[in-house]
Amino acid sequence: MNRIDTTLTALKAGKRTALIPYITTGDPSLAATLSIMESLVRAGADVIELGVPFSDPMADGPVIQRASERALAQHVSLADVLDVVARFRRGNATTPVVLMGYANPIEAMGVEAFVERAQAAGVDGVLVVDYPPEEAQAFAALLAARDIAPIFLVAPTTPESRIAEVARLARGYVYYVSLKGVTGAGHLDTAEVARKLAEIRRHVRLPVGVGFGIRDPHSALAIAAHADAVVIGSRLIQEIEAGPANAAAARAGTWLATIRAALDGRGGGAAA
Repeated sequence: MNRIDTTLTALKAGKRTALIPYITTGDPSLAATLSIMESLVRAGADVIELGVPFSDPMADGPVIQRASERALAQHVSLADVLDVVARFRRGNATTPVVLMGYANPIEAMGVEAFVERAQAAGVDGVLVVDYPPEEAQAFAALLAARDIAPIFLVAPTTPESRIAEVARLARGYVYYVSLKGVTGAGHLDTAEVARKLAEIRRHVRLPVGVGFGIRDPHSALAIAAHADAVVIGSRLIQEIEAGPANAAAARAGTWLATIRAALDGRGGGAAA
């Protein structure tokens, strides 16, 4: 049982919703990324999704695209991402870290080399947006052999046949994209999310996290009524880019703490 399984099992036993923030590695800097990760843990993050910068992030909206551009301008690479995880692990042996990104950097490093280096760094899960389950069987097997969870996206348009394939390959959790569009888009329909989650759970026994479009305590609570985990990226990155880099960790942690308080029934978050 890797750190994702341990964490999500404990949260389920305590009837708590997992909080999974997403940040882009290298935004606003590599040094700041480590500080932000540590701040997010203090604020109540249960799992951290760490984005691998990429020049053509097709699933991401303008906020995360800007974050990737800022990181790439500093020449942040996949090797740097793995180094950040390794440094994080020196002070934190328990919080799961999931890498989220695209196939190109992994292919450039070499798939087997990447999986070996990810295990050595302390990565717990990998989500590759453009590795569909039909083409990811060998990759998923390599990850699973190293006790790294292959994590897959499910969209509102995903047919049940593909959900069944995801259920066969996935480990850790499944990430449901709550709306049609890119990260940061609006129009969150919680009734439709609930309907789709019921369909997903006919096939998937893993926890299901929901992301895209969650922007405040109110929307986080609405999703938490149906999901095992709430994933927040674009709104958090807006906090990171809203001021000086040397205060990014404090801003990110302060904002995420409002979501944690709402999910835990503190702070009046439902009315936000």
